[in-house]
Amino acid sequence: MPVSLIILILTALFLGALMRATFGFGDAMVSMPLLALLPIDLSLSISLAGLSGLTAAAMSLSGNFQNVDKPVLFRLGIMTLSGIPAGIFLILLLPAQSVKLALGILLVVYILSLKVLPTSASRFEHPSWALPFGFLSGMLGSAYNFNGLPVAVYATLRKMDPLQFRSTLQAQFLFSGFFIVIGQALGGLWSRPLFMLFLLSLPVQAVAVFTGNRLFERIPAHRFSFIVYTLIFILGVLLILEAG
Repeated sequence: MPVSLIILILTALFLGALMRATFGFGDAMVSMPLLALLPIDLSLSISLAGLSGLTAAAMSLSGNFQNVDKPVLFRLGIMTLSGIPAGIFLILLLPAQSVKLALGILLVVYILSLKVLPTSASRFEHPSWALPFGFLSGMLGSAYNFNGLPVAVYATLRKMDPLQFRSTLQAQFLFSGFFIVIGQALGGLWSRPLFMLFLLSLPVQAVAVFTGNRLFERIPAHRFSFIVYTLIFILGVLLILEAG
């Protein structure tokens, strides 16, 4: 594999890890499209993004587990496991472009609706609300590595403070990402180039996580929610454009 291609792959992983370390989600939405532009197998892109996201979550969560909303994490985790097999059926039953288009439209409509129909955090504090979002996280994670988006939407509905938001998403991704990565390995997506690229990416991800942590500390709490809403909207638009 040419050195120039390796540098481009590591750059895509760096940007994804930086996104996850700063905001707690969105790494696959950044790294996957960039990896797809490169002349490498799709299976390598998927498995590399999965392993890298899991590693970035573990690095980011270190020292911050006390800020995790543990009851929410438990409920999300249980439903994530049940959603992982559903992701396999999703791949078999529906074209990827149709799923991405529907997801993108839902994200854009969700953000736009906040201006018209403001939500109350207390409405989403009931434990049952974590169940559908956890299921969607497992389903979209096993299918497309998009397990962070449903949980990010759920956390915005609950109006979590920035530190709890970021830490809970990292913990949920660490839990779900472990099983998703195992599923990808059992599905035959792992290869020798994967391990070489993953090992090369470790110092790159460490730098990305360190930088992301510093960026997070510099974001004022009152601006964090606005940035997250903007990111969800942008990711929704990108999904629509990609599907089109």
